[in-house]
Amino acid sequence: MTYSYNRLWKLLIDKHMTKTQMRKQAGISTNILAKLGKDEPVSMETLAKIALALACGLDDIVEIRED
Repeated sequence: MTYSYNRLWKLLIDKHMTKTQMRKQAGISTNILAKLGKDEPVSMETLAKIALALACGLDDIVEIRED
C-alpha cells in the first residue's frame, strides 16, 4: 500500500499557504511534515488535524493506492 499527499500540496498552493503555515495551524510537528514530504504513513489523528485546519475532507489531502 502506498500513500500520496500530492493532493495536500496542491491544496496548499490553491490556498496560498506554505507548508510551515499549515504545520503551525494544524499543530503538527516538523517530523510529521517530513513524513508527509516522503509519502510515508501518518496517524489518522494527524490527518484529521490537517483536515480541520484546512476545512477539507481526508480524501482532499491523501490518496491511498494498492501496490
